[in-house]
Amino acid sequence: MNRTREDSGSLRLAVAIVPSETQPPVKAPIIFLMGGPGQDAVTDPPVNPDVPLNRDRDLILMGQRGNMTSSSPLPCPEIFEFFAHRIGMAWNAESTRDAYVEAVKECHDRLAPTVDLSAFNSTESTYDLIDLRKALGLERWNVFSHSYGTDLALIYMRQDADAVESIVFDGVTPPSAAALGWTWASARQAFDDMVEACEDQPACNERYPDLGATFIRLVNELEAKPITTTVNVEGVGETKVVVDGGMLLNWFVPVATHQPKEFPSTVDELAYGNAQPIASRWAEVWGHPERGVLQWGLTLSIWCREWIPFETVEQSMQQAEKEFPELPESVRAQAPQLPFLRDACEVW
Repeated sequence: MNRTREDSGSLRLAVAIVPSETQPPVKAPIIFLMGGPGQDAVTDPPVNPDVPLNRDRDLILMGQRGNMTSSSPLPCPEIFEFFAHRIGMAWNAESTRDAYVEAVKECHDRLAPTVDLSAFNSTESTYDLIDLRKALGLERWNVFSHSYGTDLALIYMRQDADAVESIVFDGVTPPSAAALGWTWASARQAFDDMVEACEDQPACNERYPDLGATFIRLVNELEAKPITTTVNVEGVGETKVVVDGGMLLNWFVPVATHQPKEFPSTVDELAYGNAQPIASRWAEVWGHPERGVLQWGLTLSIWCREWIPFETVEQSMQQAEKEFPELPESVRAQAPQLPFLRDACEVW
């Protein structure tokens, strides 16, 4: 399991091969590296019928160590339970931080007695990939990577470059940049691109003028005076939702990548005092802890060892101020999608 310790035992990793639509395959296979970290390529394969990666070659999927299909999964249901409660909490409150850190500590203390958490890192995963390639009898293959998978791909390239025929980086996260400050630069680019896309479409620009300025104004106003409302979540019931500036910014980030069409209309509704659309969407996403599939034990093991130690609090805050000087300091205090990560890593 841990290649630095002879007595650490072994683990099993799930592998799936999607056969080439063309038989026999005419090109070297593709190995797909998922994002996260903590997303499983085997249970959530990146197979898009509109862009078949296996059109003329095999597609290889491996569940990274620590994911649910490995013999040592690292689930943290405690964290998903916290997320469900966070819906009704202020984003940057001390009580929110304390509840999150406690959930992380509970998960760590449950896993640590039986699992060597230090064995779950990008270096070990790199050598897992090398072992897989050799086990399949492949001299060369192609690498397709997404999000955190691009981070892993770049680390892998250092050790096995001669075996890589070609490589694709989708949503690149270079190891040299992976840190809390980088998330602010990424969020800013996504925000500017979303606003520009609306401005470039006459119908959108006419219906939602000054979209970017409206969003920034709402973040500031809601951070100063949050809205508390209730929504009905299917299977859960009436759910309290706090809509403040931090929540609004963190609602935006996944919307930019997964539901961009929701952005203009939801911001417009909120600007006219209707918080129900954003509150309903937020509660639906986070209010079902039983649906959580990300293996947070793997996620934290990598972030806390490979991201957090290489950037100071001051550097992160400087990047936040550089990218979003118009936001209040209380919103900039927590990196997009990664609130209180430093605090969590102290107990992980």
